[in-house]
This record gives sequence, C-alpha cells and structure tokens, in this order.
Amino acid sequence: MSELAEQLPDVPTLLAQLDQASYLADEPLGTALFLAARMGQPILLEGEPGVGKTEAAKALAEVLDTPLIRLQCYEGLTSAEALYEWNYPRQLLAIRLAEARGESPREADLFSDDYLLNDRSSRRLITLGRARPSCSSMRWTVATTSSRRSSSSC
Repeated sequence: MSELAEQLPDVPTLLAQLDQASYLADEPLGTALFLAARMGQPILLEGEPGVGKTEAAKALAEVLDTPLIRLQCYEGLTSAEALYEWNYPRQLLAIRLAEARGESPREADLFSDDYLLNDRSSRRLITLGRARPSCSSMRWTVATTSSRRSSSSC
C-alpha cells in the first residue's frame, strides 16, 4: 500500500483531516478531493469569490503536508510559459559557438537545466513534484513529493 493510500484510506478519513485543518467540506467535495489526491490528478474548483476554493487548496496542502504554490494565470498563458523561463540569449550563444566549431548542438543540451532562468518561483513545482498545470483565471497548486502528482484548484 502506498504512503498516500495509508494516509488517505477513504473519504471519511479525508473529511476528518480537512476538519482538523479547519476546513469543513461536504461529502461530494470530499469525494472529489479524495479522488484527485489518490489518482494524482488536478481538480478544478469553480465558484464565486469567497466560496472557499482557495481554502480547500490550503487545507488539502495541510492534510498532505505539502507546499501550496500560487500561480497567477491569464488567457493565453501556456504551461511552458508558466513553469519555465529559458535563457534565450545564452541558448543562441551556445548554438553560435557550436556552429563556429563545426558542430551541431543537441536539443537536449539546449533545453537542459543549465539554460533555465532561476527567478521563477513556479520552478519549485518541477523540483517538488510532477506538475500538470492548466490555466484558467487563477491556479493554486498543491505540489506533492515522491511518486505523488500535484492536485490543483481554482
């Protein structure tokens, strides 16, 4: 049995843990959060401002003992733009240096960690877990460690 399965064996256990985290969820929401966490899939929570979407993400992060990372999204933003910021001038310089040596740079080399800019706080998602972002208006991601994936809510 996996660590997550032991931690969250069923919906009533998750509901009790959310209650301990000061979040009161009904059974349908608890079931959706349970399935998202156990299946390692994101979840989209919709609703008017103030109904508790963010608090659900905070409580789930607390229950899973994992960081909560906020990612501001907007129309047209892709996951590549949100998660990665490449150092294009450095990549171009590497291409030109390779060409000057009569070599052809490998794509895997140009898109390695050496060419990522480090100022993206969302880069922690890659370090902490396997993120599967998709953006709508605002995304809160619960990044998980080891074999678990991220759960998300908007």
